[in-house]
Formats: sequence, C-alpha cells, structure tokens
Amino acid sequence: MAVADEWRTPETEALIDALLRLDSREDAERFLRDLCTLGELHDLAQRWAVVRMLDAGLHYAEISRTTGASTATITRIASWLNHGEGGYRRVLDLTRAAGDARPVGRVTAADAAR
Repeated sequence: MAVADEWRTPETEALIDALLRLDSREDAERFLRDLCTLGELHDLAQRWAVVRMLDAGLHYAEISRTTGASTATITRIASWLNHGEGGYRRVLDLTRAAGDARPVGRVTAADAAR
C-alpha cells in the first residue's frame, strides 16, 4: 500500500459507508456527536470554517483571528484544498449548488459544522 493510501483501511471504509447511509441532518448530528468528542467535533468544524474562508479569499491572518486556527494549520488546509484528494472542493461545490453556503468571516463553530 502506498504511503498516501495508508489511511484507507477497512475501518475507514466502514466509517465512510456509515456516513453514506445517513438520511438527514438530524441523523448526521446524532452520529457525529456520538462518534466524536467535543474537541474533535470542534476541530472538524474549525477545519471546515478554514476551508470556506480560504475559498472566499480571506487572508490567513484574518482566518486565524476569526477561527483560532494557527497559521500552520491554515497552511496545511490550504495545501489539501489545492492539492489534496479534491474532497474539499467537491463539498464546496455541492454546498454552493444546494444554496447552503453560509456567510464567511463570522463563522461560528456551529455554522462551520454545517
């Protein structure tokens, strides 16, 4: 298995399959809350907020001030956004197409998790 593919395990595949079976926002909320600690959920929400702010063209310093993410974290997320698997870009596009885009710049952890 290539180093880049080491994250693909039977366990991660089962997790992805479970996520794909969710039918509603409420199901997703309950599943993520049971699956993640509050810290993990906050971290995921923060990363999603950073992605959305990067996509909106905000400067790293502003993103850091707003989200509390370090510039190192923002740089890493920007790298994944531009050179990763394409997952961030796909979900950004799906979110826009569905009209679910939330305002950036004043993103709360609750907003970022959506």
